[in-house]
Amino acid sequence: MLVAPARVPATRRLAATLYGYAFLTDLVLLYPLYVLLFADTGLSVGQISSLFVLWAAAGIVLEVPSGVWADTVSRRLLLCLAPLLAAAGFALWVLLPSYPAFAVGFLLWGAGGALRSGALEALVFTELERLGATDRYARLIGRARTAEVLGAVGSGVLAGPAYALGGYLAVGAASVAACLLAAAVAARFPEHRPPPFAPDRPGSGHEPGERPGDDGPGWLDSLRLGLGEVRADGRVRAAVLLVAAVTAIWGGLDEYTGLLAADTGMAEVGVPLLLLLVWAGMTVGGLLAPLGERLSHRGYAGLLVFAAAATAAGTLLRHPAGFVLLAAAFAAFQLATVLADVRLQARIAGSARATVTSLAGMATDLTIVAFYAGYGLLAGAVGNAVAFAVAVLPYLLVALWLLTGRA
Repeated sequence: MLVAPARVPATRRLAATLYGYAFLTDLVLLYPLYVLLFADTGLSVGQISSLFVLWAAAGIVLEVPSGVWADTVSRRLLLCLAPLLAAAGFALWVLLPSYPAFAVGFLLWGAGGALRSGALEALVFTELERLGATDRYARLIGRARTAEVLGAVGSGVLAGPAYALGGYLAVGAASVAACLLAAAVAARFPEHRPPPFAPDRPGSGHEPGERPGDDGPGWLDSLRLGLGEVRADGRVRAAVLLVAAVTAIWGGLDEYTGLLAADTGMAEVGVPLLLLLVWAGMTVGGLLAPLGERLSHRGYAGLLVFAAAATAAGTLLRHPAGFVLLAAAFAAFQLATVLADVRLQARIAGSARATVTSLAGMATDLTIVAFYAGYGLLAGAVGNAVAFAVAVLPYLLVALWLLTGRA
């Protein structure tokens, strides 16, 4: 689809704002060091684990309500609020380091992530739809995922020098500053939304007979619309499940790549280099999104099989060279994740886009929590490398599901 010349600047502005926002939200210098901050404050491993549970719980509980809120009020407003909540949490961590402050900080961070999830994808797709450029969604979201990875890489590069200059206070201040900048960038997002209850308007995605003249849908109305679309449309329901199935496992495995690198015998100083290789693969995967859109169901299934096979082979090699295969696998997983989101956004027809997207996010979060529990037990029994290889086996079932044409 060709974009009218007059609309090209609008598309470019949307893209630039999206990339800047994605980069800044992950340019958090506390990322590589917050576990050390907790340990230095005197927290036990059990207390640190309980903080992670609080973090995950906040995201799960607030995921769908925040998506409904995004459909009810302003998606741009939520994107502005999300990094501000994270900034408040990070400030608490470094100014009042203690278990209660860390707990509140994680709750704020989890709430911020929930506000952003669903609202961002819905805003971008809706704006592209208004501009007649939905064919660019995969390109923009793929590059946004790459910007997030680059932000995380930047955090790893800058955290050490910042800590050397001013300790945790300097690292925390830089993290807060990045969040404030992200909120400022979010204010530049365009947001043009049609009246939610305009009756029988072609292309509105609303049911005939909805109340005209209302200022907008209520919270319960948006929730009803979102849940109703997932329940009534099998294609949307399958797309929601596909997002969770594709994203959760490799998203969980990403947290254990550092341990896997150490298990190869690589010295501690070399571990970040192996992780940089994995991040490079994720970067490439995001950039390949426009090409990935050409994949058929069979091609998409083949992509998942390749990713699972490369992961298993790379981890069972038990050698630093295996991270080349792991990088290729994570590139494929990143691409598959973007394509799953593209498929979901293309199938949503109603106005509760953020609500439906948040349902996919909640399904992903629940699956990741279950994965963490299962992976911990499996790794304790057979070791990290074997657990890594076994964990990707469900992707073969997802590939088979795709081949049946039901996804």
